Amino acid sequence: MKLLLDTQVLLWVAIDRLPLSANEYILEEANELFFSPASIWEVVIKKGLNCGDFDIDPNMLLDGLLENGYKQVHISSKHALLTGTMKKIHKDPFDRIILAQSIEEGLPLLTTDKIMAKYPAPVILINK
Repeated sequence: MKLLLDTQVLLWVAIDRLPLSANEYILEEANELFFSPASIWEVVIKKGLNCGDFDIDPNMLLDGLLENGYKQVHISSKHALLTGTMKKIHKDPFDRIILAQSIEEGLPLLTTDKIMAKYPAPVILINK
């Protein structure tokens, strides 16, 4: 199965603190794991703002993801335009673009964010 991981899940992968509910998806060798450049951008910005949950080097995060076979879902104009037609359930621009990528590319989104699960996207909600 192809899976797009949200930023929080990527951070947990990087620090080896995945909740058990995510292990079955991340550790399954048959699954293809994807990430959005929006997640890297979010880490850059929030680390710069000294947000505690984002205390990770974004360069190391990116390198680690690529070295471990994760693939990028590049952001396209279609993704950007889709964010303008989505209901205003979630105001976080990083989450909105990741949701748009999930919808447009048909990639199930692995997330812990219950708000993201309210969108008509293929969301797999995991418990923390």
